Amino acid sequence: MRASEIREIRRIVVGLVFLFLHFPGLNSQQASHYVPSLDSLNRHPLPQWYADAKLGIFVHWGLYSVPGWAPLVHPEHDFTSQEYITHNPYAEWYLNSMRLDGSPTQAYHREHYGADYNYYNFASIFNRETQKWNPDSWAETFQLAGAKYVVLTTKHHDGFTLWPSSVPNPTLPSDRQHADRDLVGELSAAVRKRGLRMGLYYSGGYDWTFVPGPIRTSADYEEVKPQSDAYGKYVDAHYRELIERYRPAVLWNDIDYPKSGHPLQIMAEYYNSVPEGVIDDRFGVKHSDFKSPEYQTLDKISPNKWEECRGLGRSFGYNRAEGEAETIAPGELIYLLVDIVSKNGNLLLDVGPEADGTIPPVQMSRLEALGSWLRQNGEAIYGTHPWERAAGKTSGGEEVRFTAKGNSLYATVLGKPAGAMLTLKSVTPKASSKLFLLGLPKQLSWSKHGDDTVIDLPSTLPGQYAYVVKMIQP
Repeated sequence: MRASEIREIRRIVVGLVFLFLHFPGLNSQQASHYVPSLDSLNRHPLPQWYADAKLGIFVHWGLYSVPGWAPLVHPEHDFTSQEYITHNPYAEWYLNSMRLDGSPTQAYHREHYGADYNYYNFASIFNRETQKWNPDSWAETFQLAGAKYVVLTTKHHDGFTLWPSSVPNPTLPSDRQHADRDLVGELSAAVRKRGLRMGLYYSGGYDWTFVPGPIRTSADYEEVKPQSDAYGKYVDAHYRELIERYRPAVLWNDIDYPKSGHPLQIMAEYYNSVPEGVIDDRFGVKHSDFKSPEYQTLDKISPNKWEECRGLGRSFGYNRAEGEAETIAPGELIYLLVDIVSKNGNLLLDVGPEADGTIPPVQMSRLEALGSWLRQNGEAIYGTHPWERAAGKTSGGEEVRFTAKGNSLYATVLGKPAGAMLTLKSVTPKASSKLFLLGLPKQLSWSKHGDDTVIDLPSTLPGQYAYVVKMIQP
């Protein structure tokens, strides 16, 4: 028997043992259900945990966190603009931007490190700084923010991995290939200890250690995707290592998958190892559990699950230049989450820590505000599904978003209602319905006025930013 066949048998056995230990209700037929075909993979059901979770935390952390800088431009993320490439607001693209003549990032790099300073010199600094990091502190922060899952960048486009991979990178010196600490494993353990799910991001489409680029024009976005046999084997091996070691609840690939690799095989192996796992839509094949628009929301309810990913600011990675003006306001963040959930989406909200793991105060303040709001109003978010329509308005012009669960309809008013009465337009609960304001135990008085519902509000409203009327309909 060849060594490759022995490794394949060992991988299958390890996966089956994990399944029987952690999912005792599964039988052997279910455990070996998926094969590497679209027909088989497309039968994978969306796990209920993911449909119910609504909020995840994305973490972009790596060598780019050391310089931690990008220009404060392109708030609308107009990706198709040529100027966007030279003035990229994503700090995690530092390696690409610093190599573009005339770019603000190149000027910043020369001023602070020197024109000849190699990007991968940041590896020793990053490894030193990460010794200060406390994964339990992150896990607690994410839990208090109301997140139900976390997705960590295990390898971004620069090729540096946040776990000590046994798969060598043929282009980098051994001391510049990966983090000294097993950052992936330590955060996975801390997050799960808090009862959250742990997902992993991996840049399959770009690896600037294999095809360095840089990306200078829009055509280069495709040209710099590595397609060699060596890269295909490298990515396949990395994914298998991540799946076997860490059993991620989310497999979040970025950009594409090398044509020389085997994405369908990886997906089948993943589902067979983690039946309740989910896969995003960036593998370059026609299978996914959810769509992943970036800094974009939908204008109506989607029948299929989706997840918006975005930073708290304009960048995913840490950008020391960002402050209050570039960071989403607490109220807007809450409105964004409510809007996404009303349309069958999840929000994957990114934090960009400093190299030592410090989450910038401006980002922490947003996480704290979001968590506080969810502790009062999370009933209208978690475990809900879209109503017959997503949006409505009050007679005062405030935007309203609807969610539903069981026999309850939730109307979330985006903003503070003015006056002692709230009129929900074109909402007519049954006459026997009971109405409450989340955060207060007392039932609300209400009446019908044509197709509208008029509600008597208490003199003092609980909380801030957005207010939820719960309608229990027998």
